Amino acid sequence: MRPLLVLCLALPLAAQSPLAWLAGAWSGTMGRAALEEHWLPPVGNTLLGVSRTVAAGRMVAFEYLRIIEKNGETFYIAQPNGRPPTEFKLISVTPTKAVFENPAHDFPKMITYEFTAPDSLTATISGGEKKQEFRFTRMK
Repeated sequence: MRPLLVLCLALPLAAQSPLAWLAGAWSGTMGRAALEEHWLPPVGNTLLGVSRTVAAGRMVAFEYLRIIEKNGETFYIAQPNGRPPTEFKLISVTPTKAVFENPAHDFPKMITYEFTAPDSLTATISGGEKKQEFRFTRMK
């Protein structure tokens, strides 16, 4: 199984990308807040994403997201609320799950996306004793 994983990690981010399932518009809730995450399909070795959190009719958070290939490796790059980018290296990928890690980052240290059902996506951020899950459904 290990050689297949290495092969998948080296694949370019194109339409046949092992991460193509992430593309689309996703929505969910967290308490009283509404969550949205939008991912453009993989083109040019990049998936582009943006997220926002809306509570009581106002946007309370946003994030610019990228998944890129560089030097033969794949990275998830997050810019919450427009802050400088933080990179997380892809450490495992299957047809339904991707795990990114940056052990040097304070929190999160790990970001996981999992396609859990035909129109369901779970994003998990974790590190140390903390863990937070975000459950999304595909927007129609």
